[in-house]
Amino acid sequence: MLRSLLADQPTDPFLNHALALEEIKVGKDESARELFEQLLECNLDYVGSYYHLGKLHERLGDESKAIAVYEKGMEVAKKLSDNHALSELRGAYDNLI
Repeated sequence: MLRSLLADQPTDPFLNHALALEEIKVGKDESARELFEQLLECNLDYVGSYYHLGKLHERLGDESKAIAVYEKGMEVAKKLSDNHALSELRGAYDNLI
């Protein structure tokens, strides 16, 4: 269903984020990573995707990429004054360093 909605709205950040989460659920981590990265290239302020992309990098064993994603996400969260997202990203970041 998400793919059919994306056919009409291919750049919709919510739909791309939701599809990436679904890809993770079915074990398609590489596809999810690509979706998150493409989403964030076009929508730098879609702060929730930084957390999930960072967690995905952690699961794939690339802690340095996860840290970089969390750092960027924290910058965005601060800029947006999104304290909830900042707290989640900071917690994930602190668990790695």
